[in-house]
Amino acid sequence: MIVGTAGHIDHGKTSLVRALTGVDTDRLPEEKKRGITIELGYAAMPVAGSDPIGFVDVPGHEKLVRTMVAGASGIDHALLLVAADDGVMPQTLEHLTILSLLGVTSGAVVLTKIDRVDAAHRAERLAQVHAMLAGSALAGCPAFEVSALRGDGIEALRAHLLQVASTMRGDAPGDAAFRMALDRVFTLEGIGTVVAGSIAAGEVRVGDNLSLADDASQTWRVRSLQSHGREVQAAQAGQRCAIALAGLERQAVQRGQVLCAPSIAQQSLRLDVWLQIAASEEKPLRSGTQVHLHLGTQEVMASVAVLGHTQIAPGAAALAQLVAREPVHAWWGDRFVLRDASASRTVAGGTVLDAQAPARYRQTPQRLALLDTQREPDAARRLQAALAHAPFGIDRPEWLRNAGLPASALDERQLQQAVCSAGWIIGATSLQANASAVLDEVRLFHQKYPEDIGPDVRRARRLALPRMPEPLWNALLEQLVATGQLARRAGFLHLPEHGAQLREAERVVAQRALPMLLQGRFDPPWVRDIAGTTRIPETQVRNVLARLAKGGEVFQIVKDLFYHPQVVQELADLARSIEQREGEVLAASFRDATGLGRKRAIQILEFFDRIGFLRRVGDSHLLRPGTPLFPAGKKA
Repeated sequence: MIVGTAGHIDHGKTSLVRALTGVDTDRLPEEKKRGITIELGYAAMPVAGSDPIGFVDVPGHEKLVRTMVAGASGIDHALLLVAADDGVMPQTLEHLTILSLLGVTSGAVVLTKIDRVDAAHRAERLAQVHAMLAGSALAGCPAFEVSALRGDGIEALRAHLLQVASTMRGDAPGDAAFRMALDRVFTLEGIGTVVAGSIAAGEVRVGDNLSLADDASQTWRVRSLQSHGREVQAAQAGQRCAIALAGLERQAVQRGQVLCAPSIAQQSLRLDVWLQIAASEEKPLRSGTQVHLHLGTQEVMASVAVLGHTQIAPGAAALAQLVAREPVHAWWGDRFVLRDASASRTVAGGTVLDAQAPARYRQTPQRLALLDTQREPDAARRLQAALAHAPFGIDRPEWLRNAGLPASALDERQLQQAVCSAGWIIGATSLQANASAVLDEVRLFHQKYPEDIGPDVRRARRLALPRMPEPLWNALLEQLVATGQLARRAGFLHLPEHGAQLREAERVVAQRALPMLLQGRFDPPWVRDIAGTTRIPETQVRNVLARLAKGGEVFQIVKDLFYHPQVVQELADLARSIEQREGEVLAASFRDATGLGRKRAIQILEFFDRIGFLRRVGDSHLLRPGTPLFPAGKKA
């Protein structure tokens, strides 16, 4: 268990920690000289037969609230101190607000310096404290009266902490992957770079490979671990931990970064959150408000975009998106605090719901409904609920990383009525609705263009499901084709019955037109000539040949002029031989080799340029390197 102090400056936080642990957490010369806490301090209270209780001592000065938030972000139990002689002070109230907004509900109030006042004065202060706590996250918490100087009440407080720790002790690390916000970085001779912090989730062991959250490609081996002053082989959530990392350079890491399992490393500029406005605020919070975002041990500037509403009233809560000015490291469930632009007061706090929030479609009813489901604490139920509001599926690896869970978490058996493909998952109902949308668009295309085979794959996606991720789109097409609901022909989609009608029309035209194209060789008949000879309507001949061209059964050189594939292969071989002989293909050389006129020779060369067989450089045409089209020696 990690205990954090809170309270106004000079209310005895450091003295109390020293009385409980024997450790003076003010270690800096300036702290000794001025008699105030400037940096976070750390100590541990031994517990017989169990892990020590860790302490994070925070500064109480109003100008050091950012440091206080960094320390309070990782605590399990809070001690809110109020000096008996001073009573409730401004930073007492702000620290209480911060604890409430960070979701700290386990704690106690400690009335310190009782040796300076009489019993009546102490009773008055306690009444003041209980009135202050009413309606807060710590309402109803126990109160202790102590004097660190004389030792009054210290043992009672110690007993309380041991009892609370016993209820938290023994919790397994769970499925969460390891992550720890760094609040200290230093170098030890013979050991190297050491980072320290409060473990937020998961477990770490000696020998593990870890990353900084901003770069999963680089990993460092855990050389040794120390928790609460003891060498250990493993440490887990709820413990303070110092980690020596092999190969990590001191200048590559600083406070505010997050050390984590490589599988969950991520950073983001946009966070979708559940935002609670402090009841002490005088005005509603509106979109566009600039704030200081305190998350873990990070602090960055950000702007607020209220979702689903125009503003959030004091004391109320709603969905919002935080847009940070620089990348932040966050995961689902992380708590944060917002202070105003001048960093003079705490205005709000809340919980991260999506650490990879979208810039587009963030205000749609669908998106807002999905975010509402993300307040569910159970990961499997949270994902299942999200699928109901995700018509285009969810990227499972990204969702797990966002949730701080390893890739092995939440297998398909835990996701009822969901279809998994290529790392994506989608609800069965959504998949069926998407399938119907595709079939409807293809059917509508056939009605508009009855003579066309159907839309190509890309066009069908644009028409029916432009926002569906490509892996799911491909899986959906495979399913529709496999079940016979849709047919695919040379990259074009059509309904099976439509394809049957077209194939019959194509069979008649092809049987008569293809021999004529082959016989015409380098100078085949035009569409009108084929129609006149075969006595088939010119429009039908044109449409059928165009469809055959889409399938690669003929090639269209210019409008109404089609060539047989065998003839195009011969023309390609001629162009290749000319280039091998002369180093380039000129219109004149190609004209002479084919016996065609200059205009037709240029049309064929431009066709080769257009499909990527040749490339034009000035007046020359050169074989495109590595082209798979019309390979030498191939017979059509």
